Amino acid sequence: MIAVLGSANMDLVTQVPHIPRPGETVLATGSQQFPGGKGANQAVAAARLGENVAFFGKVGQDPFGDELLRTLQADGIDVSDVERVAGISTGLATILVDEAAENAIACTPGANASVDEAYVDRVFDRLCSADVLLLQFEIPVSTIAYVLRRLPPDGPTIVLDPAPAQDLSSLPLQRIDVLTPNTTELIELTGTQDVAAAARQLLARGVHAVLCKAGDQGAYWFSEQTFHISAFPVAPVDTTAAGDAFNGALACVFHQLPVDRAIQWASAVGALATTTHGAQPSLPRRSTVDAFLEHHGSLPGSRKGR
Repeated sequence: MIAVLGSANMDLVTQVPHIPRPGETVLATGSQQFPGGKGANQAVAAARLGENVAFFGKVGQDPFGDELLRTLQADGIDVSDVERVAGISTGLATILVDEAAENAIACTPGANASVDEAYVDRVFDRLCSADVLLLQFEIPVSTIAYVLRRLPPDGPTIVLDPAPAQDLSSLPLQRIDVLTPNTTELIELTGTQDVAAAARQLLARGVHAVLCKAGDQGAYWFSEQTFHISAFPVAPVDTTAAGDAFNGALACVFHQLPVDRAIQWASAVGALATTTHGAQPSLPRRSTVDAFLEHHGSLPGSRKGR
C-alpha cells in the first residue's frame, strides 16, 4: 500500500501569455477549476497507475472539500482517515500558466495547515503499515519532522518532495530515503548553484538519496551511485502536476525495478502529465503510460557518473 500524507487543494488555473512582472496586469486567455494539492495529486497519480493508495490529510467543511473528497474516491483512493475541519476553508491554489507551459503558484493552506501532530498520532498505525509513504511541504514542516522521528527505521520507505522549498534543519534527514527536489528547490535548499554539489551536501547531512527533477533536462540521481536519466520528448502545455506525477509513479515501482529503470518509468509518467491542462486531469492511467512507452520503443538511456 502507498500512503500519502499531505495537502488537498482546489486549483484555480489561469492561462496567461506570460507570468506578470511586479505591478504588471496581463489579459488572461482562459481559466479553469481543478482538484489539486501536491499530496492529493501524488495519491491520484499512484492510484491511476493501479496501486492501492490511502490519502491522509484535512479539508474544510465547504463545497471545495466535498469536491476534493469525491474526486479522490472516484479514483479508488481510501479517504476514510481524511478529517473535515470546521471554520477553516479547504486549501486553495492560484496558478498562472504561461504560453511556454511554465507556471507560478500561490497557495493558501487553509485546512492543510491544521494537519498536526495530534492528527499524525490518530493515523500513525496506518502510516506505518504502508510500503511507501509520500510526503510534501504543503503541510507544516513541524508535522513532517514529527512523522519522521516517530516512524520505525525499517519502514515504510520515505519519499519526500521538498516543495515548496523550506529549511530542512528541523528534520531528521537520515530517515529520508529519497528526497526529490526540482532544480530550483535544490538550489534554495542548499544555497548551492551546482546540482551535483548541492546533492552531495544533502547526502552529507544524512539523506540517503537525492533525485533532482530537472524538467526537459531529465533527472539526476545521487546516492552511492550517480547517474542522469534523459527526458522524454513531449510538447508540454501545462507543467503544474508533472513533479507530482513523477513522485506518484516512482512510489509505484521503486521496490519493483532497479532504481534507474524506476526513474525512467516515472519520467514517462511525468512527461505525459505535461501534455494536458490541469493538475489531476493531467495524471495518466497505466494504459496510457504503456501506450506511450510502446510508441517510443524504449526508455531513454541513463548516463553514469555526473
